[in-house]
Amino acid sequence: MENKKNDVIIIGGSYAGLSAGMALGRSLRNTLIIDHGKPCNRQTPHSHNFVTHDGKTPKEISELAKNDVEKYPTVQFYDGTVISIKRNALGFEIETFDGEKFQARKVILASGVKDIMPDIPGFAECWGISVLHCPYCHGYEVKSEETGILADGDMAYEFSKLIFNMTKNLTLFTNGKTQLTVEQIEKLKSNNINLNEDKIEKLEHKNGQLQKIVFKNGNNVSLKVLYAKIPFEQNVNISQSLDCKLTEQGYIQVDFMQKTTTPGVFACGDNVTMMRSVANAIAQGNFTGAMVNKELSEEDF
Repeated sequence: MENKKNDVIIIGGSYAGLSAGMALGRSLRNTLIIDHGKPCNRQTPHSHNFVTHDGKTPKEISELAKNDVEKYPTVQFYDGTVISIKRNALGFEIETFDGEKFQARKVILASGVKDIMPDIPGFAECWGISVLHCPYCHGYEVKSEETGILADGDMAYEFSKLIFNMTKNLTLFTNGKTQLTVEQIEKLKSNNINLNEDKIEKLEHKNGQLQKIVFKNGNNVSLKVLYAKIPFEQNVNISQSLDCKLTEQGYIQVDFMQKTTTPGVFACGDNVTMMRSVANAIAQGNFTGAMVNKELSEEDF
């Protein structure tokens, strides 16, 4: 690919990145989208809560989106992984794993996050299929089923309120001695939410469909679906090399215009918010593309 000067380079070509790319393409901005083709929801069988595309596979939605963006001649794509971003006199120099280097005036980080799976056999195989992160994305399809939550402390307590709305057959699994307060435990009991503090040995499943939780003490619980709150990290470390500040929760800090704390660098999608959904990523990407174009327009006027 010709190493030309781009107005914008978008790192990440999933929903947020593609949406930003469309906004910039329609604004006649030379835009390069760099993506390695491994979205975090690639194992999820269906995507929901996105009008006009409810129930489609994530891949279907992504392919439709890319086909739309490819219609704009100022938007180009590069299949690769970014390993470094350096500021220079022209703006930024982006280098990929393959040694390619690209120039851009502005950068959009739409690279998502990487979930850190617990050391529980079967968990990763069920992630996004029957072990879920979001009731808005998947809760309706498993409403009223025998349901569990894998979490502890204040996060588990608050999450239980959301899931209790979807099913009354609910158990909270803390995978060890709980950090819940006495008052929180009593409130859970008053709503007939079971509390299980046994250490988990493994998740038994069939092709990612959860069947039971097996505990280290030999007990087991049959279960159809398990919600889990697990830690994450930024999908790429380039935000740190750019000195982009992170929030206490580990998201890239942005202002109301999706600007990071580093001038010229914007961010959108799962890497900036706990509201991880296709619809939200697309909305953020569209807005971010407009804000980047606005900044470029002001600089050029």
